[in-house]
Parts: sequence; C-alpha cells; structure tokens
Amino acid sequence: MAVLKRTLTVFAALCFAHNAISDRYPDCLAGPLLNNTVCNVEADAAQRAAALVAAMTMEEKLANFVDKSLGAERLGLPSYYWWSEALHGVAYSPGVTFSGSGEFESATSFANPITLSAAFDDALVESVAGIIGQEARAFANAGHAGLDFWTPNINPFKDPRWGRGLETPGEDPFRVSNYVKHLLKGLEGNNNKTRQIIATCKHYAAYDLERWNGVVRYAFDAIVPMQDLVEYYLPPFKQCARDSNVGSIMCSYNSVNGTPACANSYLMQTVLREHWNWTAHNNYVVSDCNAVHNIYADHKWVKTAAQAAGAAFNAGTDNVCEAGGWGTDVVGAYNQSLVKKDVLDRALSRQYEGLVRAGYFDGSADPYRALRWSDVITDEALNLARRSAVNGMVLLKNDGILPKPLFRKDTIAVIGMWANNSNAMLGNYNGKPPFTVTPLDAAKGSGVKKVNYAKGPINSPTGNMTDAAINAAKSSDIVFYFGGIDVSIESEDRDRTTITWPESQLALINSICSLGKPCVVVQLGTQLDNTPLLNNKNISAILWAGYPGMYGGLAAFDIITGAVNPAGRLPITQYPGIYTSQVPLTDMTLRPSSTNPGRTYKWYNKAVLPFGYGLHYTNFTASFGPGNGTNATSKRSPHIYNTNSLLADCDLQYKDLCPFPFTPFLVQNTGGATSDFVALTFISSKAGPAPHPIKELVSYTRLKGVAPGETRQVQLNLTFGNLARVDQNGNTVLYSGEYCLRIDVPEQDKICFEVRGRDAVLDVWPQPGGNGTAGTEMRKRIRKGRTAVRP
Repeated sequence: MAVLKRTLTVFAALCFAHNAISDRYPDCLAGPLLNNTVCNVEADAAQRAAALVAAMTMEEKLANFVDKSLGAERLGLPSYYWWSEALHGVAYSPGVTFSGSGEFESATSFANPITLSAAFDDALVESVAGIIGQEARAFANAGHAGLDFWTPNINPFKDPRWGRGLETPGEDPFRVSNYVKHLLKGLEGNNNKTRQIIATCKHYAAYDLERWNGVVRYAFDAIVPMQDLVEYYLPPFKQCARDSNVGSIMCSYNSVNGTPACANSYLMQTVLREHWNWTAHNNYVVSDCNAVHNIYADHKWVKTAAQAAGAAFNAGTDNVCEAGGWGTDVVGAYNQSLVKKDVLDRALSRQYEGLVRAGYFDGSADPYRALRWSDVITDEALNLARRSAVNGMVLLKNDGILPKPLFRKDTIAVIGMWANNSNAMLGNYNGKPPFTVTPLDAAKGSGVKKVNYAKGPINSPTGNMTDAAINAAKSSDIVFYFGGIDVSIESEDRDRTTITWPESQLALINSICSLGKPCVVVQLGTQLDNTPLLNNKNISAILWAGYPGMYGGLAAFDIITGAVNPAGRLPITQYPGIYTSQVPLTDMTLRPSSTNPGRTYKWYNKAVLPFGYGLHYTNFTASFGPGNGTNATSKRSPHIYNTNSLLADCDLQYKDLCPFPFTPFLVQNTGGATSDFVALTFISSKAGPAPHPIKELVSYTRLKGVAPGETRQVQLNLTFGNLARVDQNGNTVLYSGEYCLRIDVPEQDKICFEVRGRDAVLDVWPQPGGNGTAGTEMRKRIRKGRTAVRP
C-alpha cells in the first residue's frame, strides 16, 4: 500500500468554530453532487451512501472518521459535527449552538430520565421523545445542530454510587428496555423512509463506573459473567439493535472481560451485527469521546495510537469522538496497513447511510425539513415538560399532611439547597430552557400571604445559613425543605462513595422540623438512605423529585397541594448507607455471594424502600379474582401450560417475543380521590438454575384517572421472554416448573401456574472466541470472573 504523502495536518484544524459545522445541507440541486447517486431520493439508501464514498479520494475519506468531520469541499460535501446531545431536551454539546437571543436561543427541558421513568408511563415517554426529536430536527434545519444525537443512556443503574444513574431509566432491564422502545419511536419518528433524527444508544456495554476509589472508567476492565452480561447488561441494547433498529450505538470506555469495548469484535460484530441482525440499515457505531485513544493510552491493550485506531475500525467502530486535544491516528493505521481500505469504506458507508436515512441529501423531499423555530417550545411541549416532572415524582412518606392546599392566609417556609436553584433541577446533559420555575417561584405564585425563604447547605453550611433557616421556619405555618444532592455530588466523572444524607442537611432538617410545624421534605437527586427521615416523627412527608427539569418547583407544588395526585414509583432500590461497605463498585456481578449482598431488587431484599415503591392520596386494591385481593394468598390458575404447544403456536423469528396467555387482574380505587395508578406485575419461580431471583418485573401500565369506587381491568402483555431465564452460557431458556405472578409493591395478591414439558431454548447465545482452545479458555475465565484472554 502506498504511503500517503499527505499526513492530513488538516486534523489540527478540526477545532474550528462550532457555527461552521452543520450550518447547511449538501446542495443536491446545483452542487457538485448533483449527478451523484447520493442525491437520488429514489435510489436505495445503501447505494446512495456507497456512491458518495466511491467518489471520495482516500485523503477525503481519512478526514471524515471523527466527530468533527471535514467533509469534502471538492464534492460539495459540507463539514459535519457528529456530536449533538438531547438527553432530556436539546442540550449543550459541541454540535449544538444556542443563539444569544431570538430564534433558537432555548429549547424545552424535560425531566431527566430517572424521573420520567418513575412515571412508568410509556405513552408519556414516547410523547416527550417526539417533542425532543422535533425540536432537535428544527435546530438541525437551522444549522444549530447535527442530525444525530447521542442519546439515550441505557446502561442499567445497578449501584446507587454510579454518578450517571440520573441519565438512565433505572435499575431494571425490562423497564429500561420498554422505556427505550418508546423513546426511540418518538425521537426517530414514525416515517418508514426517513428518520426525524438519528438516536444513539449508549454506552455499549457494561458501563457504570466513572471515577471511584482510584479506579477510572478509561482503564476499567469490567469482568462480567456471561449470565449477568446477557441477562442484565445487554437487554436494553438488544431492544435498540434487534427490535428497534436504532440508527447508531456508542461503544464505551471500559473493557469487557479483557477487551476494550471499542475494539471488541465479539460485542460489535458477533453479538450486535450477527446475532441481533443489526444490519438492515448498515447502522453505525460511534466511540465514546477518546475511547479509541484509551485503547492504548489507558487500557494498554496495544502500544500505539495507530494500532488503537486499526483495532477499533477492524472490530466494528465506524466513527471516533475526539475530545480534549487527543487525536485518532486513522492515517497511521491506514499507512501502516493496520486497517484495509474496504474496512474504512464500510465505516464511511455506514455513517453516510445514516445521514441518507435522516434526509441529509433529500432537500424538500425530506418530510422533516420544514420543521423550524415555531416548532420549538410549543404549548404542547411546555405541557409535557410539566407532566414529565409531576408524574415522575414519588411520595415516600405521608402522615396525612398531604395534600395540603395553600390559602391566602398561609405563611410558608421554603428552605433548602434547590429551593431557589434552577440549575440544580436541570440535572446534567441539559440545554438552555426558555425559563425555569423553582420551588420559591412556585411558592410566591401560589397566592399565600407570605413566603419565608432561606438557603440550605449541600455538604456544609455557610455563614448564618442555619440561623436563617430556623428563623424562616419559626415564622411560618408549614415548612417545606427542598434538599438532597445535585450534580456537584453525582455526575459524569463523579461517582459517590456514600449514599446517606449529608450530615449538614440532616442536622438542619432535624432543627427546622422539631419546631412543631408540619414539615415536608422534597428530595432532589437519585436515592439516599432515608431511614433517619422515615423514622423521624417530626417529618410529615417525603416527596422524591429526582431531577425534574424546568418545571421542577411548580411540579413539586402540584403534588403538595393535590392539584395532581401522586402515582410515581421508584425506578431504583433505596439502599441502606451500609451497602457501600458491603460490595465494591467495581464488582459487576448481580447475584449474592460471600463478597456481594446482591444487587437490585431481584437479588437484594434489605432495601430501605424497594424498587416500585410509591404512595398515593387514595387507596387501591389489586386482585386476580373477585374480592378485595388484600390477602396475598396463593391461588392456582386452572391453566397448566405445555412448552410444546406454546412454541407450536409461535411463528415469530424471535421466540422470546411470543405472547404468553394469561388472565388479567383488577384494580379498584377504594379511597376518596381520583388518581392514576401504576399497576406493577412481577414473576417469581424456582425453575431453572439456582440461585433464583426474588422476583422480576414482567408487566406494568399506568392507569389514568381512576375514580373513587371505580374498577379497572389490567391486561398482562406477557411474553415467553418474561418467564424465561438465562443460563451460565447466556442461552435464554423457558424452564418447566411453577411460576407465580405477584401484583404491586407492597404485594397485594399473587397467582401461580405451571409450565410443563421440555425446557425450551428460546435463544442460543453465541460464545466468544470461537470453538477452539482460546474460546474455551475465554469462556472459563468469564464464568470464573477473571479477565478473558484476547481473541
């Protein structure tokens, strides 16, 4: 291979101004690409992308493998920035620009995923995502963003210390998968030919550590048993790839069983593209920022930057994010014959096919090209932003003080670290909202006689903060404390070492709540050990808000006053503070052992408050049969199911998706207030290999506006996959045995049935390393929790 004379010093120019990137679409009417097949909207998308790549010189190709792609001026191909963000609204990122004023100066900011997920309302998720996609596309059309957005974060939130858990839908892979399914529908749109935007599922795979006790994500090797990998860490990505055909997936910083994720051909080729058939649209993989650099600089997996680039592209990475001045030596990889031309052409074709399918070359034929500023921050968007916050809040304690309507005669205290902090409500990966409503703003707008406001500490008080808070509480009829943690405690590159309330906040809460006034705590952030608050009789109520977005303060008072009745459920387990001393964050296993008390509600049974917990302002009963269903006694269905007959009736390609028949159950509002109700159904069984999970979520739905005395029927949309378990080799198996379905948290009723016949393998999992000696050794190491040999 001839060595390129030009070493592409143009890469040094990649730091040009953001407003020069993604400011226009290619000119397919009069530009140099006019007669290239890429501009033919009637041609096959893969052919269009291949035609563009074929027209590029090697120098032009090598300038377009990173997030700041230079395009090809000769061809009229604009530069393009692949790095845009939209986690819970169009967000600050290198590819997104907010104007200083006027059009595109802001975007709608919804609740963060951890709060939105707590609503357990997939229709709401899809509606919110539809608005985010619409606004993102409007930004792109105006040159303020790209067409691809690096969202969602779908790594299951298995440990409360992980700093990025707020970006995720929670700890349960079934919940996360369903969230993702509906989110992608909204983001990418419902047009069969053209994507509204290109979504990117991240971070693939087994990524949930930032910086903890000296261990850093850039060099961390996640040792994951195959059973845990397939059962827990990969299902959301299966939804993205196999079932939702997402446009893009991001490979992560960490290694998985000895191989860096962005150089892991087993994950990206064997699993992602071959086993899950993620090839229909030649979808592309993008690296996390500097993850290719980390292959040699941090993981020490290879010795040079060129070798790292070659390993990444050969394994299936197609585009590389660079950040902080670190480059990607794709030129060196090509010049040193570490990567072949056809591999690079494949990567470029995948990237540009993504843009083809997002209408980048389609002009007026693009159905989303007409979206503009008037489609941003609409009334519908604002209403959904408020709903996303209100419906995701979870009532954790209530002595009867709530709901508390506020009257003109009332004087209230609003105290705490986020009582008047709009940025704290937005969480991370946020954009610039048109406005925010803090708790103090909402209180002042409630029409009460007076609002006494005082700041509160996050970790330690400053000045006369405590005295001011006590004086505000003393002068008020009711005290509202808005505390917890924010992204100064948990965020990207910042894991926690403790999960208890900051001592300074506990001391202040004890002081202001001991004054004999009704005292309500509204908690920001992910979960803290609420034991001291739950046990404190002076604390009247606890409301968890997570990260509620631009309407956070108003949403909290919507729940407090009863304007909306609470129905949210915890999407994560609330662990006791001692949990952090029982298992290191680096332990990737889920099942209990001598060094691990178990992770998530499936394997851990000593929660302060369990996954799925949430109180209401009314009472609900749920039952599989007539009666009130309050006695959780075992009932046996008349049905005995046979695996042979079940499979005989299933003609789907993926057997885990085949429906499993079951009787619906009833929910009745036996209280005095109309309210939503989240109907949660779990399954438990002793079938299959030990140890057995305590229970697993298999169905949920949010019933809207159930009136007092009203009874609703809940249809269980179960599949074979809901009943199946994963064996040590990663195979998904429907085992014969007894199964019990359990309703609600705390459990209200259960019903048991039997599956007879042969154990049915629904999915045969591909093994790493082939069938030879190396493959056998790798499988042994994975099972034993040791680093795998390199393929």
